Amino acid sequence: QVHLVDSGGGLVQAGGSLRLSCAASGRTFSSFAMAWFRQAPGKEREFVAAISMSGAGTRYADSVKGRFTISREYAKNTVYLEMNRLKPEDTASYHCAAGRAAWSTPSQYDYWGQGTQVTVSS
Repeated sequence: QVHLVDSGGGLVQAGGSLRLSCAASGRTFSSFAMAWFRQAPGKEREFVAAISMSGAGTRYADSVKGRFTISREYAKNTVYLEMNRLKPEDTASYHCAAGRAAWSTPSQYDYWGQGTQVTVSS
């Protein structure tokens, strides 16, 4: 079992920045690829970014490429999502996830955080 706790969301103006954190406990953090997904009201869960077990590989949704950066800190069992140049369309609940590989499909992930709300005002 892996327990994930998301944090760092908030209200920010368009063009601003936020850093989300996801703290993991339980099984070995380095055994999992990690990802961030987001879900806006009335919409399906959407892939944002993923990072491999080693941290050497990352992938991003086209909509956030160049603005968001995913990283992981093994000493703190934490994965981060640095979000810059935020847009109103980035407004959603953001959830971290742990799985076997850095896929972009939610069904590939076994464990989920509770979510942290990000609201971007125009």
